[in-house]
Amino acid sequence: MNPKLLLKGFLVLAILICTQTHVWALNNHQPAMQEEVILQWNRVLMETILTPGQHPATIMPVRSYSIMHAAMFDAVNSIDGSHTPYLTDVPGSQNASVQAAAAQAARDVLVGLYPTRIAVFDAELAVSLQGIEEYRAQQGIRVGQIVAERILAVRATDGWNAPPPAYVLPATPGNWQPVPPANAAATFTHYPSVLPFAITSPGQFAPGPPPSLTSAQYAADLNEVKEIGSASSVTRTADQTQVARLWANVGTPTNFLFVWNNVARTVSEARSLSTVERARLFALTNIALHDALQVTFASKFHYGLWRPLTAIRRADEDGNTNTVSDPEWLSLIPSPPYPSYAGNMSAIGTSQSTILAQFFGRDDISFQHTWAGAGGATRSYAGFSVMADEQARARVYGGIHFTFDNVAGQSVGRNVANYIFSNVMRPRQCVR
Repeated sequence: MNPKLLLKGFLVLAILICTQTHVWALNNHQPAMQEEVILQWNRVLMETILTPGQHPATIMPVRSYSIMHAAMFDAVNSIDGSHTPYLTDVPGSQNASVQAAAAQAARDVLVGLYPTRIAVFDAELAVSLQGIEEYRAQQGIRVGQIVAERILAVRATDGWNAPPPAYVLPATPGNWQPVPPANAAATFTHYPSVLPFAITSPGQFAPGPPPSLTSAQYAADLNEVKEIGSASSVTRTADQTQVARLWANVGTPTNFLFVWNNVARTVSEARSLSTVERARLFALTNIALHDALQVTFASKFHYGLWRPLTAIRRADEDGNTNTVSDPEWLSLIPSPPYPSYAGNMSAIGTSQSTILAQFFGRDDISFQHTWAGAGGATRSYAGFSVMADEQARARVYGGIHFTFDNVAGQSVGRNVANYIFSNVMRPRQCVR
């Protein structure tokens, strides 16, 4: 080959690499001490949900996380172009600011979801835009606006605002009944009819039926939770009691949703992810959580299995010679107001651990998590699945789930997460 042509080719390639590196640097640079934009808006959303009167009780907070992080991903990816879009790909200039696009998308989504906090969101947006050149900021802002408008339009009719239908079953053995002390009616009964974010339907990864009441598996798992999950258990350890209580603080910063978002935050910071990479990670984890939880809720209302408290108190009715009733039995943790099978917490944890392991290429990444609002407890984990397994076991320690609930939930979480990672927001073969 002609040496001059070869040299010319190398020079062209070097210029292209330099140009792309310059664009990456522009779009991933943030002034020192400024909060990274994906983490900033993740924090803003958590603060909003924790603000009394802001988030509707009938809507799972994960819906807001999924909408906002999907929008932020599509905004930055419209400029970066390294992955297939979640929903919207806005053709734009590579010189548009990724940070401005992500911030504007988040701001517009949150204004749409929580309109009374517009002043808070506008103040946060101003912080996000600090230090960005005006022409680059304006291009990014426009991308963010388009992406947010599109996803809000799609989710406006997703079924989350529908009135939850009543769910009442005959009081025959095995059927779920409202559980003392609250004896509350079933909640989130409309979740199975909601539009999923990525799976085709809540039945796509539905688990098979629970073991029959007369089976050996049912008896073994009932006797296990009866012993270790009792409010007065003498075999449950202090550590197991702490685990049960930590994972039960649903209305606090220790909520499972905030826990896994903070795990993603911790590991992404330790790994120094770019804004584009972090946007994809948070979109994947939250979408997987929403859809895995939807599958287990659909399973709950399909099978209608009673909770351990009802099962133990009425064990003389289950036809199983290996179970014995205890009419006064109480669980350590109050039972949530819906059926038992499959387990929500186990599906949540496994969906998150699976996505994180897929994203980082390994499961055995060690980390610590500090549980705010729970005595400042800090626990160490040798990997994502270690935390997920702890989350599942917490429900047995708390007396509100059978182990077979957890096994089914973990299968759901794993299958949903693997499907989403393989089919949504995939790397492009050729980056534009």
